Amino acid sequence: MITRNYETLYIIRPDVGEEQLEQTISQFRTFLEEQGATKIKVQNRGKRRFAYPIKKLREGYYILMTYTAAGTAIAPFERAMRLNENILRFMTIVLEEETETETTEEENPVLARA
Repeated sequence: MITRNYETLYIIRPDVGEEQLEQTISQFRTFLEEQGATKIKVQNRGKRRFAYPIKKLREGYYILMTYTAAGTAIAPFERAMRLNENILRFMTIVLEEETETETTEEENPVLARA
């Protein structure tokens, strides 16, 4: 099974209480752990103002999660977010593996001309 690094940014409604905010964050963290995700990091970016209204709201709590998981874990995770009334928007992206390789002149024609 191939695992990849993912990053999910989601926005929670601004009218939820502090307790419900923490409960929603831990709910999705637990969901990922149940799906077999590892290296889960959660960053609460705080309440921010939107550039345009979303569902007639002007601001929301931005939460960023980075984790390593199998590709099969993403669809159920996003479905759970879609069904949660406190989530306004979400987006999941695949982070590319950072590998450093030396580029030779033959591989890069720009270096060959310089």
